[in-house]
Amino acid sequence: MLCMKRIRYSKYVPDPAGEMSMEDLLSALSDYLLQSGFQNYLYDDFGDGEQTLDDLRRAIEQALLDSDLLDEQMRQQLQQMQMEGTLDELIDKLIQRMQQEDYISIDQPHDPARQSGAGGQVGEAQQQVKFEITDKSLDFLGFKTLRDLMGSLGKSSFGRHDTRDMATGIEASGASRQYEFGDTLNLDITATLSSAIQREGMKLPLNIEYSDLQVHQCEYQSSCATVLMLDCSHSMILYGEDRFTPAKKVAMALSHLIRTQYPGDSLSLILFHDSAEEVPLSQLARVKVGPYYTNTREGLRLAQRILQRQRKDMKQIVMITDGKPSALTLEDGRIYKNAFGLDPLVVSQTLEEVSKCKRAGVLINTFMLASDYGLVQFVQKVTEMCRGKAYFTTPYTLGQYLLMDYMSRKTKTIH
Repeated sequence: MLCMKRIRYSKYVPDPAGEMSMEDLLSALSDYLLQSGFQNYLYDDFGDGEQTLDDLRRAIEQALLDSDLLDEQMRQQLQQMQMEGTLDELIDKLIQRMQQEDYISIDQPHDPARQSGAGGQVGEAQQQVKFEITDKSLDFLGFKTLRDLMGSLGKSSFGRHDTRDMATGIEASGASRQYEFGDTLNLDITATLSSAIQREGMKLPLNIEYSDLQVHQCEYQSSCATVLMLDCSHSMILYGEDRFTPAKKVAMALSHLIRTQYPGDSLSLILFHDSAEEVPLSQLARVKVGPYYTNTREGLRLAQRILQRQRKDMKQIVMITDGKPSALTLEDGRIYKNAFGLDPLVVSQTLEEVSKCKRAGVLINTFMLASDYGLVQFVQKVTEMCRGKAYFTTPYTLGQYLLMDYMSRKTKTIH
């Protein structure tokens, strides 16, 4: 007797921990992962810049409950987990995936079994374990910000900086001209032969001389060295608004844009506050504001030293700030401060540094995240001196202004 093999089908039960997109989760957590200390400013607690797994656990729970990470079936399952008290297990599995797929690095191996010992010393120790987002996460968050910004501008592609100058190259987009020593030997064969025939007539063999050589022209693609000066003074998180986190996101997007679309360009990052320092772009997401003043002059001095090392056609400083200059580094190294801003000594010394930028051919473009009268006056003076541009913007439109400005510089003439 022939027996038929039976296959029993069971109801499909989704597994949120295994099926959830890590990129979607990272996107939902982006504000938390890039936070700038805004949550703690009321207590003047600027912390050490480190985040714990317990913080991450709460952020993931909030993201699961508030965002559109889950479809309807998974959302119902999540609600069931909440009622059964098993939501923590799901969150632990997601943290494990984030670590395994190299989105975060943890100080010590994450062991959910040890974490489950709630109330014990082991559980408390696990809660204080520190973690950092990895370069892979930074790269994704930079790409996501850039994609969102370009999407809001209606741009589907972006490329190199066009100028009004012509140069020889592989991609022909202009009339041919006579070859000069040093040109790319991208010969216009038709024009070269026509020149030789006009000189010698229709005879064989046809002698081609140096003066007959004609080369294609293409639009000259300029290279640009940019120093991004990012204000991380206390005011960037005051007045009920976090201005620093959006500024960091824009800086990450600009970094991703340059690395992927403008490989000949360079980008350096300076944080300016009581003083100023150059910070690797890879550390940008981990930077937080502090109880600082605004030493604009020191930032400009450091930016000029960085740009002097660059051999680019164009050199510019992009300054993102929301405050008037309120600090100055004296000759003996002491920091002179005036919390009210627009101190005559501070302003005069800062404008003297702007004048040095002008003499060195460095353009200064300023993106202001505030519009108080004193700041507007100062930035207008800087703009007049350097023939740069000033943008009165908000944290929410900053990225659109900055990226469009970077990509649309078409009037630079190179001699």
